[in-house]
Amino acid sequence: MRRRDLVFAGVVLPLLGDLLWEPAAVGADAPPETVLPDGAIFDAATVRQLARQLAQKPYKAPDVSLPDALKNLTYDQYRMIRFIPEKALWRGENLPFQAQFFHRGFYYDNRVDVFQVDQGKSVRIHYSPSLFSFGEVAPPDPQVDLGFAGFRLHAPINRPDYFDEVAVFLGASYFRAVAKNQVYGLSSRGLGINTGDAKGEQFPFFKSFWIERPQPGTASIVVHALLDCESAAGAYRFTIRPGGTTVFDVEMVLYPRTQITQAGIASLTSMFLFDANDRRGVDDFRPAVHDSDGLMIHNGHGEQLWRPLTNPLDLQVSTFADVNPRGFGLLQRQRDFRIYEDLEAHYERRPSLWIEPIGDWGDGQVELIEIPSKEEIHDNIVAFWRPREPLREKGEYQFTYRMHWGAENPRSIPLAQVITTRVGAGPRPDTRLFVLDLAGETLKNLDATSGNIRGVVSAGTGKLDNIVAQPNPEAGGWRLSFELAPEKNNLVELRSQLKRDQEPLSEVWVYRWTP
Repeated sequence: MRRRDLVFAGVVLPLLGDLLWEPAAVGADAPPETVLPDGAIFDAATVRQLARQLAQKPYKAPDVSLPDALKNLTYDQYRMIRFIPEKALWRGENLPFQAQFFHRGFYYDNRVDVFQVDQGKSVRIHYSPSLFSFGEVAPPDPQVDLGFAGFRLHAPINRPDYFDEVAVFLGASYFRAVAKNQVYGLSSRGLGINTGDAKGEQFPFFKSFWIERPQPGTASIVVHALLDCESAAGAYRFTIRPGGTTVFDVEMVLYPRTQITQAGIASLTSMFLFDANDRRGVDDFRPAVHDSDGLMIHNGHGEQLWRPLTNPLDLQVSTFADVNPRGFGLLQRQRDFRIYEDLEAHYERRPSLWIEPIGDWGDGQVELIEIPSKEEIHDNIVAFWRPREPLREKGEYQFTYRMHWGAENPRSIPLAQVITTRVGAGPRPDTRLFVLDLAGETLKNLDATSGNIRGVVSAGTGKLDNIVAQPNPEAGGWRLSFELAPEKNNLVELRSQLKRDQEPLSEVWVYRWTP
C-alpha cells in the first residue's frame, strides 16, 4: 500500500505562500486529446455529460509519456522542480483564493489537464516550463505541452495577509485538506474499487479539472473533476470552504463501464503505526505515531460506535453493516503534544475527517481495512462506504456528502467518548488487560453512587473477567477496565459501553483483538 508515496512528495515541498498567475507565453503543441475547446460553454451539467460519454467508450489508459529527463527522477530531484511563486493563478487580483500547479515526474506521470471556468466558459490553463524552476533537472522542451500532475489551493486561513495551502489534488484520485492551524495527515480519494481484494485494486484517476474563478469576498471555491478507470467514469463537484473546520461538499455521479461489486464511496486513507493499545515490537522514543487513532460511525439506528485502530500482524478487514448511515470518519482524538512528543511530524495537529452523507445511501456497510506496516511513511488504514448492491454496467449512481476536515467532530455528541484505549499483559498468564478512559458531559459530576453505573462488556469468544467501572478524577471522567482470556482464539471481537442502569452514558466501543 504505497498511497503515501504518491502524495507525500508533493506536500512536503516547501509551502510557497503568496503566488501569482500570468498566462503562459508558450506556443505549445495541443494536447493529444482536447476535453473541451477553449471558450466552450461550461455549466453544472458539463462534466456529467463528459463522464457519461466517456463511459460509453472503451477505456483508454492515461498519458504517461514524459521526456527522458523526467522519467526516472529521484525524490530529491523531483523536489527541485518548484512552481515559481510569482506565477500563481489569481495572484494580485484581490481574490480569496490562489492556485499553483505540480509538475509531472517521479511518481506523478499521469497527465492532468486543468481549466479555469470564468463567466461560464472553460479556458485551458496551459503548461509551460517557464512556470517552474528546475534546479539541477534539465527543463523540458517548451514547445511540448506536458500538462500538469495536479494542483493545490491557497487561502488566508491562518492570518489575513498570508495565503496558506489548504487543499491539494495530486496522484490518482487522491486529495486532502487542512483546517486552521493544522498540518496534512490523512487523505481521501474520489473512488475506490476492489480495495483490499487479493486479486488487485483499481486506482481511478482524475484526468481533468475545472476550477471556477472565485468571486471577491467569497469564502468558497468550486472545483469540478472528471474521473476515469477501467470500470467507470465519473463526474465530481467539490465546493470547498476553508476555515476552523474545512468543509468539502461533494457531488459525485458514477457511470460504470462494467459491473462494480466492490465500490468504495467516500474512501479515506490514513496511517496508524502504534499507540497505547498496540505497541508490539515498538522501539521508539515516542508514545504514539498515527494520523488517526480510530474509526467513528454514527449508524442509521442512531448508535454511535468507536473502533480504535491497530497495526495488525496480518491484514484485517472489519465490516459494519448499516442502512442509511448518518456519518463515519477517521478521527484523531488525541490532541495533546505529549501523546506524541514529535516536534517535526506534529501528529496532534493532523486533521480528523468526518463524512456526512446527504440523503439516503440505502443498504451497505462501512468497511475498515488495517494493513500491517513497519514505517510511518505508508498509509495502512482505509475506510469507506460499500453499497450492498453492485453498481450495474451502464447505470448512473449519485452520491452526495459533506466532508469535515478539522480538529473537532462536527456533530454534537451527547454521549461520553472513549479518549484512550490501553492494552497490556493481564495479571494472570495468557490474559490481556484492557483499560478504557472515557470523558464527556454525561460523566461530569456523575455521582458513583447514583444508580447502577456499570461497564457492559461482551466478547464473541474467549472469557471476560474483573469488569470494573470507576471514576477517574485525574482525567475528569471514568475508567472502564476488564481482563480477556482469549483461550487460544486468534481473533476476539469485543464490545463495551458505560451505562447507568439501562441508560447509555457513553458511545459503544468495539475492538478486534488478535495476537
